[in-house]
Amino acid sequence: MDSANASSSEPAEAAMPVVAGLSDRDGQILAFERHWWKYAGAKEQAIRDQFQMSATRYYQVLNALIDRPEALAHDPLLVKRLRRLRAARQRARSARRLGIEV
Repeated sequence: MDSANASSSEPAEAAMPVVAGLSDRDGQILAFERHWWKYAGAKEQAIRDQFQMSATRYYQVLNALIDRPEALAHDPLLVKRLRRLRAARQRARSARRLGIEV
């Protein structure tokens, strides 16, 4: 049973094909976004440590990245999930501005 768990705990990015048009940093950002964070501050600190950029700049880069077709080809499930979350946040912001309850 341990051997089955060990093979499933290998990094998912090793199994992901390399897509032309994505830089190493773009691939690293997508791999980073596959992780789940228990505490909000931990992710921001990891962004600073791993990418040497502020969280604001990271999210600007991420939002531009998930709009690219190369990213969608690289990891469709992740990119679609990130696009869906972004759209939900945009809808919530618009509703708050208009005074509509969502």
